[in-house]
Amino acid sequence: MGKSTTIWLSWLVLACGLLIFGQPRAQVSDAVVVLEVRGTISPATSDFIIQGIGNAEAAGARLLVIELDTPGGLDASMRAIIQRMLSARVPIAVYVAPGGARAASAGTFILYASHVAAMTPASNLGAASPVAIGGGPEGDEQADGAKEGAEGRAARSKRDTLASKATNDAAAYLRSLAQLRDRNADFAEAAVRDARSMSAHEALQGGVIEYVAPTLEALLQQMDGHEVKLDSGETVTLSTKGAQVERVAPDWRMNILSLLANPQIAVILMMLGIYGLFFEMMSPGAALPGVAGLICLLLGLYGLHMLPVNWAGVALLSFGMLLMIGELFLPSFGALGIGGLLAFVLGGLFMTGPDVPKYYELSMPFLISMGLASAAIIIGTGTLALRSRKAATVSGHEAMLGEQGTVVGMEGGMIYAEIRGENWRVACGEPLRVGDQVSVTGIDGLKLRVDRITPIQDGDRPPLSS
Repeated sequence: MGKSTTIWLSWLVLACGLLIFGQPRAQVSDAVVVLEVRGTISPATSDFIIQGIGNAEAAGARLLVIELDTPGGLDASMRAIIQRMLSARVPIAVYVAPGGARAASAGTFILYASHVAAMTPASNLGAASPVAIGGGPEGDEQADGAKEGAEGRAARSKRDTLASKATNDAAAYLRSLAQLRDRNADFAEAAVRDARSMSAHEALQGGVIEYVAPTLEALLQQMDGHEVKLDSGETVTLSTKGAQVERVAPDWRMNILSLLANPQIAVILMMLGIYGLFFEMMSPGAALPGVAGLICLLLGLYGLHMLPVNWAGVALLSFGMLLMIGELFLPSFGALGIGGLLAFVLGGLFMTGPDVPKYYELSMPFLISMGLASAAIIIGTGTLALRSRKAATVSGHEAMLGEQGTVVGMEGGMIYAEIRGENWRVACGEPLRVGDQVSVTGIDGLKLRVDRITPIQDGDRPPLSS
């Protein structure tokens, strides 16, 4: 491995270490800390909020505000956030902002778990029904409609049972949070069972939230003097009027983790990783494709590790790519390539589990296009690599085999011939004369073994001897 490759590898290892072990900057003591949370609730979001709560506790912040705007997200990440909020030693307020923001699905659960709930006038919350990946009830009913008799009824019954279990679990969870914070439990259950939503003013009138404020500064003024009972039993009176505010936005680490916690990005990274290792195998010693491929493969697997995926689907997807690579080396007449493409698509469909929201779904067009692209890249580059292996050598000692030259003389007991514009020491099993045409048959260190191709004639020049 070259020096430059080693340097690049060292930087990449350092970057991965910062990505995994990097910590956000510390908060100012006795300040109101604001965590800006935008987009889907993912493992990266969970990590950001949990670390933010810990840092606020360590700094002795008087209040932690989660400024929230989300369409929902992963159930596992949401529950991890709520568990940390319930055990927090610092008061936590969830503020749905800016104007036009929403706290839908998982955001509603997080809002209910807060000590203080607030919204901007033009925001909304609700629609907390659990949605599994792979389509809604309409698609399931169409699939069941294609079946007949007992099989169709059994499929519908199983689907209804699973949906009922998920709905009842989510409804009970949100109702328990509403009872803990003394908020509207009826709306909590309706948000799960009927996907109900509310505007900010409706939520204030319905006892779902405590405050409606157009800005954070107005909210801090309204909350001043509000009593909060922590889960430890301690009662805290908020003193927020004129408090110092420190905003903590997602850093580069969270942005990268959010990018990795996406099945489509993870699949693309896995493909790049397999491509890199494949190129390294076809051209040993290149180093860079192998190193970059291994890093991409590990990043892709790390991204999938953060998601509730079906690892059997991941294995099937990887096996499909290996089958497409195998098409280059085995005379299967397309069987391995077609089978690999089918395994790739099916693995992608089976990979995402039922706890992954629909917007994380690996769609059929994405899988087919990536499968075809993989087949084209692997087969195309592999074919070129195999052709280059079979091509004649154009450099090095091996390229001298078969070359012809002319004997030019003898010096120091060595016979020299001009071959490809250079004088080479040669050895031959028969006498050679100046001007003889010779052909290279082998290499012995720095000496070429040659055969004489000029016919021997009587009375010709005396032979050279070495």
